[in-house]
Amino acid sequence: MSLAALGIVFGDIGTSPLYTFKTVLNLTGANPDAATILGSLSLILWTLLLITSVKYVNIAMRIDNDGEGGIIAIMTLLGVKKHRPTIIAVGLFGAALIYGDGAITPAISVLSAIEGIDQATPTLQPYVLPLAVAILIGLFVVQPQGTARIGKAFGPVMLVWFATMALLGIYGIVRHPTVFAALNPLYGIRYLISGGARSFLVLGGVFLCVTGAEALYADMGHFGPKPIRIAWSGLVFPSLILNYAGQAALVLEGAPTDGNIFYRLCPAPMLTPLIVLATIATIIASQSIITGAFSMTRQAINLGWLPRLVIKQTSEEGYGQIYVGAVNWLLMIVTLGLTLGFGKSDNLAAAYGIAVSLTMLITSVLLFMAMREIWGWSLAAAGAVAACLLVIDGAFFAANMSKVVGGGYVPLLLALAVYGVMWIWHRGAASVQARLDEAPLPVDAFVAELQSRNVARVPGVAVFLTRAKRGAPPVMVWHVKQNRSLHEFVVILTITVVSTPRAERQQRLTLSQEAPKFWRVELRYGFMEHPDVPAALVECKMRGCEIDLHDVTYYVGHETIMPREDGRGLPRWQEKLFAAMSRNAGRISDYLKLPNDHVVEIGRQISI
Repeated sequence: MSLAALGIVFGDIGTSPLYTFKTVLNLTGANPDAATILGSLSLILWTLLLITSVKYVNIAMRIDNDGEGGIIAIMTLLGVKKHRPTIIAVGLFGAALIYGDGAITPAISVLSAIEGIDQATPTLQPYVLPLAVAILIGLFVVQPQGTARIGKAFGPVMLVWFATMALLGIYGIVRHPTVFAALNPLYGIRYLISGGARSFLVLGGVFLCVTGAEALYADMGHFGPKPIRIAWSGLVFPSLILNYAGQAALVLEGAPTDGNIFYRLCPAPMLTPLIVLATIATIIASQSIITGAFSMTRQAINLGWLPRLVIKQTSEEGYGQIYVGAVNWLLMIVTLGLTLGFGKSDNLAAAYGIAVSLTMLITSVLLFMAMREIWGWSLAAAGAVAACLLVIDGAFFAANMSKVVGGGYVPLLLALAVYGVMWIWHRGAASVQARLDEAPLPVDAFVAELQSRNVARVPGVAVFLTRAKRGAPPVMVWHVKQNRSLHEFVVILTITVVSTPRAERQQRLTLSQEAPKFWRVELRYGFMEHPDVPAALVECKMRGCEIDLHDVTYYVGHETIMPREDGRGLPRWQEKLFAAMSRNAGRISDYLKLPNDHVVEIGRQISI
């Protein structure tokens, strides 16, 4: 499990040595002295220790939502369960920020790897950008095929990558062993105090070494905390320390700081194989980011914060092996735009990190609440730990704010766009739900009306899917009104997404009989699960529901959104955007795994 985690969890943070130290030295100015080099290295090493090892590995990973981690998991744990709209809004904005930096990660990682060609064969420099673009296009194009087969090789490849980084670091360290003096945090503190505004801005570059730390927490549900901790402490953390120290030792010995310092650690005959290995490692890191975006999208859809998108399961081996076409192609467009727009990894570094630093700041606030409410810590104890985390995260966020003008606005705008879509969709869906809940017709009154009007009952089973949790579903009332008939057996079915990743087995299905041959079924799924209605009907049959599973017709409402004429609905611009998203949402029958040849969609207008 730890080996598998190397290929999924640590791709982003594991490829950060390609661009972090050179970015930091670029910010310190030309010809850095020994104090600057050791101070910068000290800041990097202690950032890795405090942010990744202490905050995420030893604190955050002890707070889980039924085994799942990440900002959406902790948001639902603290916000949804206790009905805190502010916490939900803040947590979702943190999730949206991950999309913003997620578009930059493949661009900066692949560009950093390919730029090693400059040092191996300078004449090939004009081909760096086209080659990076070609690799990125290929990466996104293969996503529909899934990564189940090649994913098995991710762990061993990353094992070779981390071992190579460690060996390169040792190769540099033996040339200047005094570099380990940077383990003393006083070097970093002294540099921050003596360097003035420039040293503070350097923190924006230092932060790049932990941009993948949030993934350790978010991917906890895939592997569990123990394999991730073993991989981090036993291999990843030591390899990163050795490599950063090796790069610093090389510069202390007098190596030039132009170009990529990482590749200067490599002996010339081995440079080309290293570039190939680095490119493969960055592709794996990018793959992890894309897969993470797919998983986060599914969670947001299940929680009702994004419109339904077509989700394709690419493998039976793992629930996380999915493909979301809309997200994939949008990410590709943005990533290629950033790659072509910025051109070099140095330029992308100026925009990278600001969104993740804000996400980490939000996570620290949520961790403080979790310490108080889940662990039961006193205000003083939780406040002391949270204050330390917030000071560190706040300093990094403040330093990264200087990147806004240089390109940092890009991930922020992307995050705002994603959050805007979430907010409008949720408001629209809530308005639709409110309209459906207005003056519901009781089921017994509906049955009595059927009898008084002598409505024909035809053989078969009708399953009406509805959001309404009480009364007769509007889609059923409309069906009877237009067709003047109803099936002999009726199932009213609603689906509820609970605030845990997976619903407990015994609470999955609630079955009740509201009238003769009328049943109401409520299905509960976690936000990490995919509803399966036909399978649920099999369980209903086993519990005594008198239905013929071979003669089932599913009725689904297809709403056309209209503005309210009384002026009490959503603002017109929000209504139009929600209506557009609703028209382009995926089919509910596909989302619920309904057999297409047994589905009837009933159109109706709803004003919101």
